[in-house]
Amino acid sequence: MDQLSIGVFAQAAGVSVETIRFYQRKGLLAQPERPYGSIRRYSQNDVARVRFVKSAQALGFRLDEVAGLLILEDGTHCGDARQLGEKKLADVRAKLADLHRIEAALSTLIDDCCANGTRESCPLITALEK
Repeated sequence: MDQLSIGVFAQAAGVSVETIRFYQRKGLLAQPERPYGSIRRYSQNDVARVRFVKSAQALGFRLDEVAGLLILEDGTHCGDARQLGEKKLADVRAKLADLHRIEAALSTLIDDCCANGTRESCPLITALEK
């Protein structure tokens, strides 16, 4: 199970073949040598690496940030990894604050639309025209 074709590798990692090639172009995944007259083969370590990339992306890390995490993957750089995680958490919290602000503004505008049915102009549309 350590000599996977690219199709089997992609399936095992839960991604498409194009995703594998994209990660290779981005330097997130090494491209194995192609033996003369044969096809490239991938290992379970490659599968684990792609799963790592996908897990990091699911937590909101951009590919350049994932590359930084991969450099730290030997487990001896916990402090550096923590700093990257703290920065990502701060970014997420800032986005959440923005989303809460947007939610409150939209909620108010929607309530204003329903408050008085005799208005000649819609408060939501008027606010967006500013």
